[in-house]
Amino acid sequence: MRAIAIANQKGGVGKTSTCVNFCAGLGLMGKKVLLVDMDPQGNSTSGLGVERGALSLSVYDMLVDGVSLEECVKPTEWEGVFIAPATIDLAGAEVELVSAMSRETRLKKCLRGTDRYDAAIIDCPPSLGLLTLNSLVAADSIVIPIQCEYYALEGLSQLMKTIDLVRSHLNAELEMDGLLLTMFDSRTRLSKDVAEEVRNRFQDKVFDTTIPRSVRVSEAPSHGMPIQYYDPGSPGAVAYNKFTEEAVKRWQNKEA
Repeated sequence: MRAIAIANQKGGVGKTSTCVNFCAGLGLMGKKVLLVDMDPQGNSTSGLGVERGALSLSVYDMLVDGVSLEECVKPTEWEGVFIAPATIDLAGAEVELVSAMSRETRLKKCLRGTDRYDAAIIDCPPSLGLLTLNSLVAADSIVIPIQCEYYALEGLSQLMKTIDLVRSHLNAELEMDGLLLTMFDSRTRLSKDVAEEVRNRFQDKVFDTTIPRSVRVSEAPSHGMPIQYYDPGSPGAVAYNKFTEEAVKRWQNKEA
């Protein structure tokens, strides 16, 4: 099973939309995929149509109390997609894990040994705390969404330093799958300038696919649906499917 962290400590970059729609895209390709919601806001959980208030077990119980992964996992309505859900309890894990043994490797141990899924997509919180650290330690690779707006690169250098530290001390195998440009508005000069700057700076690390700014992508989570099911013919759905295919191709090239 390949584990992929979707991370950016800057909020509002399309991180959760990427997680939900990436999982749906993988499911539609015939893969069995697990979304691990490590964000206490639980937006990936509700974005897949799972009612957080009805959950008896969540990622919090897995990290803090040692409950097994399979006890926490819930099926979703979407083809091939399962979720390890988050509730607001997860916010407490950040504090409770501070004094815990092996605090950075809790998620890695939870995911170890499961071969039921082809991939695990980890939705990291918009911070560089212990939950994000656990996600990076558990991951084989990372995808960084970057919105095509002013301040897009703000804080990215800090995230890169964190990734380097994780590689040096906790997970030497962590790879960069790439940076994904999101919320691209072809009508504005700003979006084009930001996209050009990111591509010039990171070159082949940037995915060819760009996710457009889309009202439909924004609407889909309020219905608890991935964009591929909410409006399968929309530009957002087409773009996320293209991104999914591109990501899978990159993994296959690395494994070849």
